[in-house]
Amino acid sequence: MKASRPVGPVIEGWTTPPFPTIHQVMEGDHVRLEHLKAQDHAALLFREIEGEDWLWDYMPVGPFQGAAQFHRFMADSEKSRDPLFFAIRSKTEKRVLGFASFLRVTPTAGTIEVGFIMMSPALQQTPAATEAMFLMMQWAFDAGYRRYEWKCDALNRPSRRAAQRYGFSYEGVFRQAAVVKGRNRDTAWFAVIDKEWPALKEAYQVWLSPSNFDGDGRQRESLKDLTRLVRVASDPEV
Repeated sequence: MKASRPVGPVIEGWTTPPFPTIHQVMEGDHVRLEHLKAQDHAALLFREIEGEDWLWDYMPVGPFQGAAQFHRFMADSEKSRDPLFFAIRSKTEKRVLGFASFLRVTPTAGTIEVGFIMMSPALQQTPAATEAMFLMMQWAFDAGYRRYEWKCDALNRPSRRAAQRYGFSYEGVFRQAAVVKGRNRDTAWFAVIDKEWPALKEAYQVWLSPSNFDGDGRQRESLKDLTRLVRVASDPEV
């Protein structure tokens, strides 16, 4: 008789989470995330990013030569369900500042990824950007997902730094993972799992609190420091 071999623990009480839908709205103090629609969002967002070709360096699409071409891309994206795109709309101004998506959604495994993220210069490195990422992560774990992933081109250092700041743990680099725009792409992997979420949620809430910012809008505590104790592995390259 063969000796017993180790197997994973039984997951008590877990049920398959729902697939995110176009009706999902995520709203905070700074931003509202709503299903991307070309008619509602394309022209407003193009105003924010026109001429900023560098925004597309690590994206599978773009840059776009004009508003009409960008509108066609947005119209195609509107029809997609995986990735499922959300426009990031400012709550204080009539501006659409970017988009992000849930993708590689696998409810039977309890896994979901955030990606295909495009943030305009006006959104980058702001509390609104952090809140948008917090709202998407919160939805995923509240819905019952067990694993929340972030992947990016291994050469995209700003994205790798952002993943760590947001509390994702580094899981390594998949070499020659894809060909994007005719170029090799090695992919850096990061993830948060459900047992880490309560501590991360608290870190986000502390950071996003108005009391964390002085009269000039400078942060008192950095999110990177607040999430440091939650991450189980740090990216050695950033």
